[in-house]
Amino acid sequence: MYQFGKLSSIFNRGQLSSCVRDSHQSASQFNRINKILIANRGEIACRITKTAKNLGVKTVAVYSEADRNSMHVEQADEAYCIGPAQSSQSYLRQDKIISVAKRAKCQAIHPGYGFLSENSEFAELCQRENIIFIGPPANAIRDMGIKNTSKTIMMKAGVPVIEGYHGKDQTNETLVIEARKIGFPLMIKAVRGGGGKGMRIALKESDFIEALESARTESEKAFGDSAVLLEKYIAEPRHVEVQIFADKHGNTVYLFERDCSVQRRHQKVIEEAPAPGISQKLRQELGEAAVRAAKAVGYTGAGTVEFIMDRNNHSFHFMEMNTRLQVEHPVTEAITGLDLVEWQLRVASGEELPLKQEQITLNGHAFEARIYAENPRNGFLPGAGQLLYLKPPQTTNNVRVETGVRQNDEVSVHYDPMIAKLVVWGKDRNEALNILRSKLNEYNIAGLDTNIEFIKDLCVHSKFQNGEVHTGFIEENYEQLFSKLHIPNSVLIQGALAWILYEDANSLSASLETKDPFSPFVVETGLRLNHVLKHAFHFNVDNEDTIVEVKYPEPDMYLMRVNKLGSWRKVTGTLKKIDGALELFTEIDGIITKTRTVKLNNKLHIFTKDREWQLIIPIPKFVTTFTSRAEEDPLTALSPMPGLVEKIFVNEGDAVKKGDSLLVIVAMKMEHIIKASTNGIVENVLCSIGDNVTKNKILIKLTEAKV
Repeated sequence: MYQFGKLSSIFNRGQLSSCVRDSHQSASQFNRINKILIANRGEIACRITKTAKNLGVKTVAVYSEADRNSMHVEQADEAYCIGPAQSSQSYLRQDKIISVAKRAKCQAIHPGYGFLSENSEFAELCQRENIIFIGPPANAIRDMGIKNTSKTIMMKAGVPVIEGYHGKDQTNETLVIEARKIGFPLMIKAVRGGGGKGMRIALKESDFIEALESARTESEKAFGDSAVLLEKYIAEPRHVEVQIFADKHGNTVYLFERDCSVQRRHQKVIEEAPAPGISQKLRQELGEAAVRAAKAVGYTGAGTVEFIMDRNNHSFHFMEMNTRLQVEHPVTEAITGLDLVEWQLRVASGEELPLKQEQITLNGHAFEARIYAENPRNGFLPGAGQLLYLKPPQTTNNVRVETGVRQNDEVSVHYDPMIAKLVVWGKDRNEALNILRSKLNEYNIAGLDTNIEFIKDLCVHSKFQNGEVHTGFIEENYEQLFSKLHIPNSVLIQGALAWILYEDANSLSASLETKDPFSPFVVETGLRLNHVLKHAFHFNVDNEDTIVEVKYPEPDMYLMRVNKLGSWRKVTGTLKKIDGALELFTEIDGIITKTRTVKLNNKLHIFTKDREWQLIIPIPKFVTTFTSRAEEDPLTALSPMPGLVEKIFVNEGDAVKKGDSLLVIVAMKMEHIIKASTNGIVENVLCSIGDNVTKNKILIKLTEAKV
């Protein structure tokens, strides 16, 4: 089981029989589930498999054609292909999943999160087919999944609810009238929404219709329902949620709260438990309100009740209930020492909850950082591609890495761009945060963009360190979080040295006809077979050109200087393969540093103790002329990422103004509107609805015109 610090699962300590009221009955019921189908993929499928194996429960995986060689398939006892890459033809096909469950003789289906996890029709289908659905009853999913219905139920249960419109009349006219009553800014939410999808903010009335249509479109695509509700927008709120658990015997408990306030695109970036600055009295009030919410819908299993909290006076209002296991459940496991997936399996089998409320204790502090394939400095745009280099930190008794990918696996354009979850535990918040920062420095990825450096910058921000978090934190502190980067000269020198040693290693490898240039050799200065007496490296770092001059006056030593400024620095070093990673040992004027390094084509990744730096040796201009011209031309609309063309709003000959919507690209479950960057006339539409397009593909060309 999972362990953090001195805590371990209650089931590991041999205390199950003392915690369960009727251990004989519970054990016999639990034995009914000896094989489960996991109706999901990636990280959560691997997570469920891990606990199931600990319990001796066999696992069956399902996979799309794109996931044939994936980690979750490898770890399961059996695996069945259920269709093409598109989730609508594979992971969302209820009939195929039920068919596999019957064929594999599974007693139960665990839906994970996302996909069918909050689909009441699927829960009902499982029941009709005499298959245990490891989740709440269908009516609870339905009541809490439709936001306007859930808010009505909550009001009757005495749970505070935020002001808004939850009515069935969805005409534009009615919604505009109700929006005016609520006042701007306001929040538009898909009634069946979740994960930030189908959610838009209208800052003023003139923004309302476009935001409404965008929310409807995304909601229809994600949930098959375009209905929305309107809510008063609380400026700078905190997002605080409570983990609850209920069994089929009327017992319901809360497992304390998590703070998930720091978000981008209304999706969480980092979570922690317990929430900073929460008093014990408020913690109890939140927990008891969450229990009332669960009991109001006859809930069973794991669930999360989400609240919007005023960051100043700590008043809180019900937002929604996630009727499934949350992505961030590991931080709750860390502070309670419990395995929530194990609880899910036991509750689904008919057992009572292993612990009563007074037996559940909170110990220490935990953080979860979501590692995404995305570019934070480019609007957090998600990316896709191959994980050419992946070196996570080592797991320990207080460090956990939840992932569903390995080195050389693909982050697919068809699914969520999350690579992993890094979870750490400490005795208090400061200790946990220090551990998180340290382990992020050890998380090295190359081959595609990630948000690791952004999370590092977040962790050292003074307000975050003080727990001053709210949902607008990133926007409020944007300039500090995305300040201009200035690469130290020492890193540029390390880059030049690494490049030389890589070239030497490749030459040595070729002469000896070995496949691995770094095994069993250590590449050192002075062993070069192709050295030159003088050389200059032209690097591009963060769109700035730099030059590192190199002289080779004698064996085993270089002289280097940056941008022809300052004195020449004496440099020596070696490149060693240690535990599968290349470590660069550099001595500059008598000071020795160690950094991990990776070279991919014309890009060199230097992982220092503080951050990753990417040094690019530019490709000759004749190769990049066309691409560069297209990227800089305001009369061309480029795809910002690999994706699917979902809508095209213009035709050839149309006049457009700067800011007009041209088309919509869907990628990584998100809708991205591409707008005109200047006035013009549409000359060519170079794509069609349904096209899969690559990053930087020219989609629409304009000609200059005054509009």
